[in-house]
Amino acid sequence: MSNPVGPGSAFQLLFDDASPSANSSSSLPLAFQEIYGGDWQVPVVDGRPYTFSNFAQSRDGRISFADPGIATGGDVTGFNVYDRWLMGLLRARADAILMGDVTVTMEPEFIFCAETISPNDADAFTALRRSEGRKELPLVVILSLEGKIDWTLPCFQDARSHILLATTTAGAANVSDCDCAATVEVLILGDDIVDLQRLVTMLYDGFGVRTLLCEGGSRVFANMLDAGLIDEEFVTLCPTFIGRTPTRHRPSYTEG
Repeated sequence: MSNPVGPGSAFQLLFDDASPSANSSSSLPLAFQEIYGGDWQVPVVDGRPYTFSNFAQSRDGRISFADPGIATGGDVTGFNVYDRWLMGLLRARADAILMGDVTVTMEPEFIFCAETISPNDADAFTALRRSEGRKELPLVVILSLEGKIDWTLPCFQDARSHILLATTTAGAANVSDCDCAATVEVLILGDDIVDLQRLVTMLYDGFGVRTLLCEGGSRVFANMLDAGLIDEEFVTLCPTFIGRTPTRHRPSYTEG
């Protein structure tokens, strides 16, 4: 396996009160542990994917400036190399990535994989996916109540990508022609809202997803929390104040 370079110095482990799990599928390779500051065991959950989330949060609890051109988590962290490397690691161990339709539009140029977020370790992340039996790219699951997606966005133009659009009956009626290079499937999972429990069960049973990364936004994350479907949270705490304005909503860690 290609050894990772990392973001610079190793992460510092401040405390570790977790005992080794007997119900874990895999540990991190030693070269990754040396950078990460320890192991990250991925537990096995019966009947649904093990689900972990990833957010960057400002000092005032917000996750986005929500302004054109500065709406991503990278803008909150100042594109910190440690945060981006960790994001690469999380994507590398995800069978699928879940996000809302608004989140997709924030980074339309990116293919949602480890290599685009932390290119210096692209080979190492690819090798890690391969060693753990994952597909070349994670399955991308987009949650959209209205089903209005711009399929011309660059992130949908990679023929290797497999996209699942999880939507409602009404949303499916709004799905325009999915004329893009990626493979797109539409899942109707409710009349007015998407049944998240049904979604994760379908991912597990129908698509072989054992690890699911939730990348937001805050409403998707809040609904996953309410459904009891988040197992682990990765949060980068940033020394940034985002603030608010009377005219622009700037989302907090959870919304809705």
